[in-house]
Amino acid sequence: MSDNNPRRIIIGDVHGYYHGLMKLLEQIAPTSTDKVYFLGDLIDRGPESAQVVEFVKNNNYPCLLGNHEQMLLSALSGSFSSNQNVQAWLFSGGQATITSYKTAQIPTEHIEWIKALPIYIDLGDVWLTHAGVDPSKAVTEQTAEELCWIRDEFHSMELPYFTDKLIIVGHTITFTLPGVAPGELAQGEGWLDIDTGAYHPRSGWLTGLDIDNQLVYQVNVFNNQVRELSLEEAASKVNPSNIKVTHRRRQRV
Repeated sequence: MSDNNPRRIIIGDVHGYYHGLMKLLEQIAPTSTDKVYFLGDLIDRGPESAQVVEFVKNNNYPCLLGNHEQMLLSALSGSFSSNQNVQAWLFSGGQATITSYKTAQIPTEHIEWIKALPIYIDLGDVWLTHAGVDPSKAVTEQTAEELCWIRDEFHSMELPYFTDKLIIVGHTITFTLPGVAPGELAQGEGWLDIDTGAYHPRSGWLTGLDIDNQLVYQVNVFNNQVRELSLEEAASKVNPSNIKVTHRRRQRV
């Protein structure tokens, strides 16, 4: 593809690392004609969730609902009889999100924006969702439970879910999959996982993918190292037979 053609840039799980995101976008240098998409999990764990949400919201970048955004909404819903949802969110990094809002209160406009986030985006040849799909269900049957939380059932698919679309996801840190090193992308049957674990001490890599030019841009949020690789160089193939389906969806990693 020519450098003059618009690019589709897909950003993996940011998890509150605003300065890392700014450095990544500086490296990618999107133009006004490029489209930038976020796979969800903008928040939690890192120190600057409020800034990340404000930035993505104000720039009108398409963004998916991630499981961490879903946990935030559940914690704030008030529709539960115990504090189980609150404790689950705080345990999974929500305290860092609260701290990032200096008033310790999340603005209504941020909450309403998060509530409106879609659970998938269909780009024709590429299908974006946060976690994956349940291979036993049709697209019309998929819910936020599957699309925001699924892990093993999706990664162990032996055949592509779509015959004409590549599914790009975040959610599962790539090095937790068999044969994938920290910082590498994970590639399976009809899917590509680009959550390289920005918050995790074993990695620190935040990833942006130019899917049209097959280029991977990365910044390490801990040491500011940057690198640019071809998708072929950056991705490691996952053998579905090496993944045992031992849990369903709501394992928190």
